[in-house]
Amino acid sequence: MRTDDLHSPLYLPDLLANALNQTPTRPLIQLAGGPMLTVGEVRDATSQFVQALASLGVGRGSRIATLSPNRPEVLHVFHSTQLLAAVGLPMHAMAGLPDHLHVLRDAQADVLIFDAGRFSQRAQELAKEIPSLRLIALGESDVAPNLCQLAQTFKPGPLVAPKVEGTSIARLAYSGGTTGKPKSLATTQRAALAILQNMLVEWEWPASPRVLSVTPLSHAGSAMILPTLLKQGTILIQTGFDPVAVMQTIQEYRINSMMMVPTMIYALLDHPRFGEFDLSSLETVFYGASAISPARLREAIQRIGPVFFQFYGQAEAPMTLTVLRKSEHDVNDLRRLASCGRPTPWVRVELFDANMQPVPDGEPGEICVRGPLVMDGYRNNPELTAEVFKGGWLHTGDVAVRDPGGFLRIVDRTKDMIVSGGFNIYPRELEDILSEHPAVAQVAVIGVPHPKWGEAVKALVVTRPGEQVAPEALIELVSARKGSYQAPKLVEFLDAIPQTPVGKPDKKVLRVKHGQAIE
Repeated sequence: MRTDDLHSPLYLPDLLANALNQTPTRPLIQLAGGPMLTVGEVRDATSQFVQALASLGVGRGSRIATLSPNRPEVLHVFHSTQLLAAVGLPMHAMAGLPDHLHVLRDAQADVLIFDAGRFSQRAQELAKEIPSLRLIALGESDVAPNLCQLAQTFKPGPLVAPKVEGTSIARLAYSGGTTGKPKSLATTQRAALAILQNMLVEWEWPASPRVLSVTPLSHAGSAMILPTLLKQGTILIQTGFDPVAVMQTIQEYRINSMMMVPTMIYALLDHPRFGEFDLSSLETVFYGASAISPARLREAIQRIGPVFFQFYGQAEAPMTLTVLRKSEHDVNDLRRLASCGRPTPWVRVELFDANMQPVPDGEPGEICVRGPLVMDGYRNNPELTAEVFKGGWLHTGDVAVRDPGGFLRIVDRTKDMIVSGGFNIYPRELEDILSEHPAVAQVAVIGVPHPKWGEAVKALVVTRPGEQVAPEALIELVSARKGSYQAPKLVEFLDAIPQTPVGKPDKKVLRVKHGQAIE
């Protein structure tokens, strides 16, 4: 016997197989309106999917792209990918054809598994451009074998985890960034294990989780599955986010935990039927992915309860670099509600200036990170990798200040910072102020070219239903708090703030559509 086998660590395929091979009668996963699947049923379906994919030539190292809305079969595919030691490649369901083509080509995907009802046409378009791409359908399709039907022809059996190394690639992700094409980065088995451990230990889970999943399973939504399984919980999956359906489901199924991005929270609060539903079963609402308005967060706590838990991370260091726990959400302190919390003990976090020197408390510095959950680098891009790892730290691109008590407050992205008349202006700070106005539902601040000052501040505002506010009132609100040089020179009202596929305000689109120079 080899000593390294005796003491080898367990990675996600091991944990998944061990958990699914136990407690077969315990309820686990349900699609809204459908039957509840037990642990044993999920294990059997996973076993069948593993065998079906293997029969189609999928195996160790195969790169499997998945394009589908939320459905249980997506989880069977993800689980099978891990147990085959293949590489997962989640695709944004809302992305356009050019982005899908770029990701598939860049990742050198072998297989595209797609939802037959929704993405058959897109799959054909992609296969036409990439002849080597093999298509496999979830459901009946004229262009690809039906994986669900094929899986039924195999006899289920116990799950067996493959041997993987910490440096083995488990998943390929793409970070959109603010410019250019999405950047490719690999999640290793080492990083995936660190992410899971961090979530299990640091996140405030209910004692018996009853989780509602409305975020895409292709991205953050899938990260909830294994922790729920390991914590003996159940998870109910909705195909997408609809405010009324979410509130009905929470009430009917007594949901006590879910993950939302800030725009989803706003949509619940602003819905005219909000008061019709009993949301008292909620114990923890995990939120992240983009900055939340402190004023709107206070409103959410007052109307839903002290159930909010924030996590901060990024694709290059996923899920959890800092957390703001439920008890740390002080509704009497908007500065605290603007915080992303304190670093978890599982990572090293520092704030550095441009010379890689630590900044004192209260001074802005870039959040830089070290730890096992940090990516190994951008694939096939050594120049960008060297830049983001300058000085031996991952540079997140987020600028923050450290408040007393160690709480970090992100003031903005380095690339979103506005330089006006030689002064640095952080849009996040202005957005937080503007969102305090009772008529404002959402706001995004961008810099636009100005002939005298270089850049000027422009506020793009969505008002609450039935509310109006004069631009002058919003300009004065900022001027009184931050000075006239930081006040918006222009205020434009929009019906909605465009979102990226993962729910962040899409400032790249906003700059293109609304970033015209001031004459």
